[in-house]
Amino acid sequence: MAKRRIGILTGGGDVPGLNSVIKSVTYRGYEHGIEVVGIRRGWEGLTHLNLEDPASRARYILELTRENTRTIDRTGGTFLHSSRTNPSKMKKIPDFLAGSSFPSKEVTKDGITSTVYDMSPQVLKNLEALGLEYLVAIGGDDTLSYAARLDELGFKVVSIPKTMDNDVRNTEYCIGFSTAISRAMDAIQRQRTTVGSHERVGIFRIFGRDAGYTALYTSYVTSLRCGIPEYKFDLDKMAQLLVDDKKKNPSNYSLVILSEGAEWQGYQVVHYGEADAFGHRKKLNVGEVFSEELKKRAKVETIVSDLTYDLRSGDPDFVDKLVATTFGNMALDTILEGKSGLMTAIVNGCYTMSKIPDPKLGPRKVELGSMYNTERYRPNYANKLGLPIFLTHP
Repeated sequence: MAKRRIGILTGGGDVPGLNSVIKSVTYRGYEHGIEVVGIRRGWEGLTHLNLEDPASRARYILELTRENTRTIDRTGGTFLHSSRTNPSKMKKIPDFLAGSSFPSKEVTKDGITSTVYDMSPQVLKNLEALGLEYLVAIGGDDTLSYAARLDELGFKVVSIPKTMDNDVRNTEYCIGFSTAISRAMDAIQRQRTTVGSHERVGIFRIFGRDAGYTALYTSYVTSLRCGIPEYKFDLDKMAQLLVDDKKKNPSNYSLVILSEGAEWQGYQVVHYGEADAFGHRKKLNVGEVFSEELKKRAKVETIVSDLTYDLRSGDPDFVDKLVATTFGNMALDTILEGKSGLMTAIVNGCYTMSKIPDPKLGPRKVELGSMYNTERYRPNYANKLGLPIFLTHP
């Protein structure tokens, strides 16, 4: 009797904890006689895989075993590597498929119209040819949006949420979030000595394209003011608050945290460069723009620190390793139960399985009324009794 085979991939940006998921799924799979196939480079591994080409197989397919995954959970990043590929909207058909026909449509972004191709037929073909019964897809909103598409097409998918932004719907926690906050907290604590020595205003830019969880929770544990995408603050008021904080501080400095997508009244985030496969363009460093405004309005010197990619590098902290290991085991349990179309999650502080989020709903946002003080530009600290550990609901 042929062994059952499942696939696993990681998409989008890396975060600490991904390797713990991969190892957990592999170890539990082999305990139950299930072969686990690693798909390398995210969704690209299923759009660009040419099974007739040994070099392509070596690049995109890795049979996972207890031996080759034994130590991977000791480091960060992703053992399977990643990409930002969207099989539903490929701008170019892989060369080896030249001449093949795929569904196409015209899309317009920032006034530029281009043709994109839906490579889902090729993805399904490769999944079948590899003999995979299930696919475990680990990622954020973008990766999970295509997981939802595969589920619609009838392929069995179990998803695991990861993102430092912690903005995936249907869960209170995503792998990578705790480590990002721990790293940001540590970096800010270290830089207090420099900002204080020069008596300046320290401005920290943190990940958070559409949601402000990373900036808000870092602010929560460092007792700092912050700007988040969900609320356009008053620039003059924020400037005055930071000047007042500076004057009240015996060391004559103040600090503020800004999400990369933070805006103030009259300012809109500036994008540049070509959009990625999911339509996202890079954002101009809001910390630098805010710094120039602060210098002009408050006549103070600043230090700007970009705490973005550094927060996703290195080993996971305890929380991320705990959650990642548990999510991996939950995914395998779900497969053993014959269920699909589900995502590992934490809801009301408890581990559970949720539906893969509907991509049309977009990312989960910070609830301003209960979480953010729009007068003081700080987190709300009151009325937490009865809330789950991460102080929010999915």
